[in-house]
Amino acid sequence: MERMNAIMIILLVILVFEGNYYERAFSTTVTYDSKALVIDGTRRILQSGSVHYPRTTPDVWPEINRKAKEGGLDVIETYVFWNYHEPVRGEYYFEGRFDLVRFVKTVQDADLFVHLRIGPYACAEWNYG
Repeated sequence: MERMNAIMIILLVILVFEGNYYERAFSTTVTYDSKALVIDGTRRILQSGSVHYPRTTPDVWPEINRKAKEGGLDVIETYVFWNYHEPVRGEYYFEGRFDLVRFVKTVQDADLFVHLRIGPYACAEWNYG
């Protein structure tokens, strides 16, 4: 029990420091006025495009995001296809083309924002998304 408490304390300390790192490294102020979103003090009209990560493979994500950025997009929108992430209640799958965290990080690496469309509904041709 004492060992478990020590492990929990270590994990909490790591989470606190990790969270503070990300807050400092990626902090962005987002507000709005009557005309636009205001991101870090600049009015922005964001252009968005969709990339459905399960319909592509991780090896092409960086290239897709690079081309999206070069094409003038600011945001990548994607559904979260939960029926693939939890195919059986309590069993989770986030690997390969279903690695949502990796997908979001590749979008971030391209200096793009992410718009996650969480379920339960994904789209007409995707059952139980």
